[in-house]
Amino acid sequence: MQTLPDLSKLSHAQKDDLIRLLWPLIEEVRQLKARVAELEARLAKDSHNSHKPPSSDGLKKTHSQRESSGKAPGGQAGHKGTGLKRVSVPDTVIEHRLPEYCVCGARLNAAYSGERRQVFDIPVAQFNVTEHRTWQARCRCGREHQSAFADGVNQLVQYGPNLKALAVHLTQGQLLPLFRTAQLIEQLFGLPLSAATVHAWIGEAARRLAPAVARIGQALVASPVAHADESGLRVAAKLHWLHTVASPTLTWYGVHARRGAPAMQAHAILPHRSGVLVHDCWGPYWQMPGEHALCNAHLIRELIYLHETTGQVWPKRLIRHLRRARDHCEAARREGHAAVPDRLRRRIERRYAAILAQAQACHPPQTRTRPRRGRIKQSVAHNLTRRLSLHAAAVLRFVSDLTVPFTNNLGERAIRMPKVKQKISGSFRTLKGAEDFCIIRSYLDTLHKQGHNVFQALRSAFIAQPIAACPD
Repeated sequence: MQTLPDLSKLSHAQKDDLIRLLWPLIEEVRQLKARVAELEARLAKDSHNSHKPPSSDGLKKTHSQRESSGKAPGGQAGHKGTGLKRVSVPDTVIEHRLPEYCVCGARLNAAYSGERRQVFDIPVAQFNVTEHRTWQARCRCGREHQSAFADGVNQLVQYGPNLKALAVHLTQGQLLPLFRTAQLIEQLFGLPLSAATVHAWIGEAARRLAPAVARIGQALVASPVAHADESGLRVAAKLHWLHTVASPTLTWYGVHARRGAPAMQAHAILPHRSGVLVHDCWGPYWQMPGEHALCNAHLIRELIYLHETTGQVWPKRLIRHLRRARDHCEAARREGHAAVPDRLRRRIERRYAAILAQAQACHPPQTRTRPRRGRIKQSVAHNLTRRLSLHAAAVLRFVSDLTVPFTNNLGERAIRMPKVKQKISGSFRTLKGAEDFCIIRSYLDTLHKQGHNVFQALRSAFIAQPIAACPD
């Protein structure tokens, strides 16, 4: 082990040389420590304290933000359960009769005991072929008469709307791959089908539904509150972006090669809105007109991360304050109020500002130690507190306007199913395939929200009678 040199024996020039040698090393050590802290912070992030999806957690223990209700699992006392109930007129009756004679040889005079049991099941299905025939006749006057086929019957042999609707629903609604959809239909109904045929039906459905989905987009322009989100999507071996705009009764999807404002301008929904837009504070959303509301679930996850990494108390205090404000708003809605009392709203805003003032005192902005060009890198805590202060009105929009929800759950939930589709089936091979998926999924998700049977909705589309989606 080397020992330190005797510094008292060094000349002033030697000490100066030593300082010049150590000074860059001290700065390098500072930078390395900052880098190690940054990497350790990355490792500490998962879905409960950052924007990372739960699928990225791997085998880690999950941490849900749901608060315990204090109730035992399962049905609660007094809960009226539901289940199968016997019907008065069954479709089929099977009599389990006794033998005519007893083993002793005596004749049995059996009577119905009155005990019944019913089994609910589905029939073993088999495809059905319907043949259409036309008739012709010649009148005595010499005029020829020819009957016509029904609308949609235009081929010598073709598939019907029920089968098309089922295949499209399985791929676009239930997210099955094309080959597995064809395989399932053959196993269930005994009807051989190719993946290419299913793919053609998807394109046909998209063409038929495009006008209805355009009307959904127009309705979202007029919606007083809308939720927006975006996520990466692999299309034709390149990164594209899936965009969604949603409300409680409407969902619209679009795909674009760009993520930001150019895609939003091309989709022509957000730039024409004047209502409230709920989002996750991503920069391009602030360029859209109207009022803005931030997703507090995102902010709470960031606050959890700061509390876990810094050990400071203010993030927990702000989390509790936001959740209490949410509870006050929910209580006001239950009681039928249009807004929370002004006195309560002002108290919530003052408390929010006081907690932020304490947080900003703990995390002042970094200053430059020596002349350098460029922006000074600030800490994660400082950036968050600055954002919470700068956009305080958007954070607390749910308090000032009870029509605005606490989170962007509608937008995030809309993104979730297309991501599941990508995980199951892989990337979209063509841009048209991704666009067709967006059209059909917009229609299905909207009608599902409005209480329609999505299979019947698809069947209606294939017989040229698509169901009109009701606006908000």
